[in-house]
Amino acid sequence: MTDQAAGSTGAKGPDELRRQIERTRGELGDTIEELAGKMDVKGRARARAADLRDKAGALTVQLRSTAGQAGHTMHDRAAEKGHALTHRAAEKGQALTHRATEKGHALTHRATEKGHTLTHRATESGHTLQHRAEHGTPWPARPVLKAAIRHPRPALVIGAALAVVVVVGWRYPKR
Repeated sequence: MTDQAAGSTGAKGPDELRRQIERTRGELGDTIEELAGKMDVKGRARARAADLRDKAGALTVQLRSTAGQAGHTMHDRAAEKGHALTHRAAEKGQALTHRATEKGHALTHRATEKGHTLTHRATESGHTLQHRAEHGTPWPARPVLKAAIRHPRPALVIGAALAVVVVVGWRYPKR
């Protein structure tokens, strides 16, 4: 402002002088406003506080969003791990079931073989005993023995009755 006034030779007329005065007043008003703004500590503090509040609000929103995303990410990871563990447990269960089934089939097969073997031996023993009884018995008892083999219940009843007669006769002899 003073540099212009010192460098200028003066106004060339009253109109130009008025324009210079108006321009100088405008510049002086701007300078005073700047100085007043710098001197208004309360206003500057309020403006700074409002800026900090805005920044804090924006930061809060950003942190909430980040926390939400992290929560979703952790939830997704946990769900994936849970599915993987469930899948592995199902596979292990199926493997155990398969092995148990195989063992059960093997045991059933062995038991069936043993049963067939024992049945075969019993049948052979029965045939051998029947053959011995039929051929090793004297002739008068042979038809009775064959009838007893064909019809075992009546033979058992008759045998029990004979046993009772023998026991009673032995236990209580005639005197």
